[in-house]
Amino acid sequence: MAWLQLSIDSSETEAPLLELVFENLGALSVTLGDAGDQPLLEIPPESVQLWRHTRVTALFEGNQDPLTLRSALAVTLDERLIQRLHWERIEDRIWERVWLEHFKPMSFGHRLWICPEGESIDQEDATVIQLDPGLAFGTGTHPTTALCLEWLDAQDLQGKTLIDYGCGSGILAIAALKLGAHSVVAVDHDPQALEASQNNAKKNGVADRLKTYLPNDTPDQQYDLLVANILAGPLIQLAPELAQLIIPGGHFALSGILAEQQLEVAVRYQSFASLTKPKQRQEWILISGMTSIRGIDPSSVFN
Repeated sequence: MAWLQLSIDSSETEAPLLELVFENLGALSVTLGDAGDQPLLEIPPESVQLWRHTRVTALFEGNQDPLTLRSALAVTLDERLIQRLHWERIEDRIWERVWLEHFKPMSFGHRLWICPEGESIDQEDATVIQLDPGLAFGTGTHPTTALCLEWLDAQDLQGKTLIDYGCGSGILAIAALKLGAHSVVAVDHDPQALEASQNNAKKNGVADRLKTYLPNDTPDQQYDLLVANILAGPLIQLAPELAQLIIPGGHFALSGILAEQQLEVAVRYQSFASLTKPKQRQEWILISGMTSIRGIDPSSVFN
């Protein structure tokens, strides 16, 4: 089965109109993406923000007549927009296999590996996370995730408890469990992320040691380690809450921090912890440290 794909680079003001027009003409899907390499950071979940240069892509059934569709578009859209449309016929493929062709095993630290499901690693002490390409699952290719995976690989996790705050699809929680953690609590504001984490943990045989919670339902207890791969804004805002989740002398890692945000985040956390030298990959920073063995003075975090 073939598909007809239309795409156009537009402005952030034009994009919503184009999205509506394509949907009204029967598009099976419409996606908005970055057409100008402009990152969007620190956006609250309830907010909507588009790129200055936004690519709108619509997918139609393959039997759709391009000439008929173009005539329908001409009724609503200015001719200058019609001229900028890119038309493409796409043949159906097994997309999981296409993705898998480009995904190869990746190493993080000394023993942690992520590889496609069914592949093995020829390393005696390798800890392997099996990746199912059919599931929404972080691969570790993003610098912030890679930094956290390397940090986990360097920790003594045997028999420890850990909380993964902002777990996404659960890759860090699963890595911790496969590296020896006794149990992990995974927290995320998105219920779908929690479901994905459980599914991925089941695929890796560690679901019995993973519990997932929405932020407001997080158990009132402390953990040996904490990892939070979110963004600088939430890390600063949540510092009091995250601090209370770590035992005295517990270790933590914070990522999702741009280089220019490093100092602001570090100042917030060094009031109750000793920080180690930050790790950097591309423009991203990981801040890690150990909380005071005397415990945390809440006033040092809330001020």
